[in-house]
Amino acid sequence: MKALIVYAHEEPKSFNAALLKSTVDTLSGMGMTVTVSDLYAMNFDPVGGKRDFTTLHEPDYFKYAVEQTHATTAGTFVPELAAEHKKLLEADLLLFQFPLWWFGLPAILKGWVDRVFAAGLIYGGGKWYSNGIFQGKRAMLCLTTGGPANMYSPRGLSGDIDTILYPIQHGMLYFVGYGVLPPMVCWSAARVSDEKRAEYLAQYQQRLLAWQTTPVIPFHPLSDYDQSMQLKQS
Repeated sequence: MKALIVYAHEEPKSFNAALLKSTVDTLSGMGMTVTVSDLYAMNFDPVGGKRDFTTLHEPDYFKYAVEQTHATTAGTFVPELAAEHKKLLEADLLLFQFPLWWFGLPAILKGWVDRVFAAGLIYGGGKWYSNGIFQGKRAMLCLTTGGPANMYSPRGLSGDIDTILYPIQHGMLYFVGYGVLPPMVCWSAARVSDEKRAEYLAQYQQRLLAWQTTPVIPFHPLSDYDQSMQLKQS
């Protein structure tokens, strides 16, 4: 079994770095092959565009999804992206490790999704949601927040964490077919005690040990929708 961790934090002394080390140790200890895409260490460019391709299919009018689809069959992705595609396609478990920034992914991680979840290769042609190419595989978010848990409740100032994470968990991960595990959220990681951070590490280790048996978030399959992409009347 293989795992890919896409890691988005620049500071090696951060709690995110401690979570990353614990993740690698735990999964490796389970006999898994673990690969880390350390985006800051890689100096990963989050901006997708013409330079994603060695040649352009339609040089007179650039359309990103068209070029991605062409590159899928022509093999014209630049080596940097081809390497990330290989890691992603081989992985049985995908993990995003990041601090929550402005209620979403850090730009470097969002850009990784933009460039690596390529049209034609990762989605398209009827390959989406419950028909996505990663059916049978799993994905999970591990993130830190600036505020405490009560701020991210349905009545909290920052709003429900499930609503905040929906565009990532449903709109990115489930969109390409993953079974999405409930997220590991380390609340107010920079402000809690060392004991609490140690508790987070222990909790996450247990979550990782159970990644194959933990129930996934119950998103609706495509069969629950009608031709207008509305949920069918029950």
